[in-house]
Amino acid sequence: MADEPTWTMGVEEEYLLVERDTGALITKQPPGLLEKVADLRHGLVARELFSSQIEIGTGVCSDVKYLRADLGLLRLAVTEAAAEYGMAPIAASSHPVARWQQQQYTEGERYQALAADLQGVTRRLVISGMHVHVGIEDPDLRIDLMDQAAYFLPHLLALSTSSPFWEGRDTGLKSYRMSVIETLPRTGLPEKFESWSDFKRHVDVLVRAGIIEDSSMVWWHIRPSERYPTLEMRVADLPTRMEDTIAVAAMYVCLLRMLWRLKLQNRRWRSYANFLLSENLWRAERYGVSGELMDFGRGELVPFADLLEELIELVRPDAEALDCVAEVEHTRTICQRGTSADRQLAAYGAALADGADTDEALKSVVDTLIADTVAPPSG
Repeated sequence: MADEPTWTMGVEEEYLLVERDTGALITKQPPGLLEKVADLRHGLVARELFSSQIEIGTGVCSDVKYLRADLGLLRLAVTEAAAEYGMAPIAASSHPVARWQQQQYTEGERYQALAADLQGVTRRLVISGMHVHVGIEDPDLRIDLMDQAAYFLPHLLALSTSSPFWEGRDTGLKSYRMSVIETLPRTGLPEKFESWSDFKRHVDVLVRAGIIEDSSMVWWHIRPSERYPTLEMRVADLPTRMEDTIAVAAMYVCLLRMLWRLKLQNRRWRSYANFLLSENLWRAERYGVSGELMDFGRGELVPFADLLEELIELVRPDAEALDCVAEVEHTRTICQRGTSADRQLAAYGAALADGADTDEALKSVVDTLIADTVAPPSG
């Protein structure tokens, strides 16, 4: 058996930039903003598809504690730099009011090529996500764990939901982002592959045909990274509170380690058809932590809170080994108090109850997002 993976980790977050006084999503990013962020904090700072977005990425972190420190400094740097232009970042997967028709693409050959290829599909992608990379050096192990970890993607989505509003409407979903992203090609749950070479063989069919440049244009909810020896989780919405991002990342890396432990015992998580897993993804998208997911072993719907307790206990040995028990247990707090989506809906409802009109209530949602994006971790 190969050596244990390093389980290093890194997080990418995509923020939406809003006018601080009005809460409106900006349409054009001011020159020099990215450079100002980079001056304040070393790390990945990049443009995204739309000018109203900015992406950050932590360094390669050896544990969750380093991840927390790195991400906290990057969020602070974006907040401080944006403030100089009268703006603020919000960590959410959709803006409550913004209309995609008013957004401008970021200049650059890659973005322009993407827009030309995907046409109207890209116009609606005014959404943001959170991606978690976990270091797994053995490429065949990455493929093996990708197949098994797909079972838990609905659980991670439920914990992260932050996009209940779209163009000024309560969509009735906790993650409207999912319904937007599913219009892209090469998204959704990954196929099942026998090995790394099997995965590469299939990707290379599209590369040789000139359809894609490389596997970075395969946008599954979980995928082996093209650039790094990591398994990248992409299903999550962007949690607004940083402590929730850390908790979701900790749960993800612990789930991967748990599956690796099973492999040491010549065991593996049972594989289910994407048809069934997609049903749980839909339920997470619709109900978040307040709903039920299908327990396929029992063949019945189970409250998410009960499933989460089982998950916490399942990965406890891994959380202890990776020194992130408190972060994993924080997922229980998310479930009890609700996700960003729940908090946004509560702020909207409270404002309406206080006599605000719809526009004023939606502005209160943006104000809540601004405050929560920079809120210090509670633990």
